[in-house]
Amino acid sequence: MPTTPSSCESNHDTSAAKKAALSGPVLTMDRGRPTHVPLSMHEYLRLAGGNASIIDVLATPDAEGVEFDPPRADIKIRQVNLSC
Repeated sequence: MPTTPSSCESNHDTSAAKKAALSGPVLTMDRGRPTHVPLSMHEYLRLAGGNASIIDVLATPDAEGVEFDPPRADIKIRQVNLSC
């Protein structure tokens, strides 16, 4: 069963709406009609179907299962001639 705060209630208690979105859908109501459905970032990424950047993926709670092993940078130091 979704949580259904009014638009006014959502504006006054955003932390409650965020917490409710972690456990299920939250339908924000305006004049008795649903107008918005806030989602957790994890749920948004799941619904978006993998169109997220690596930063978004690593920020999710399930990031422990993500393998990320970038290649090491090969930086060479060289002398610079600053004379005219």
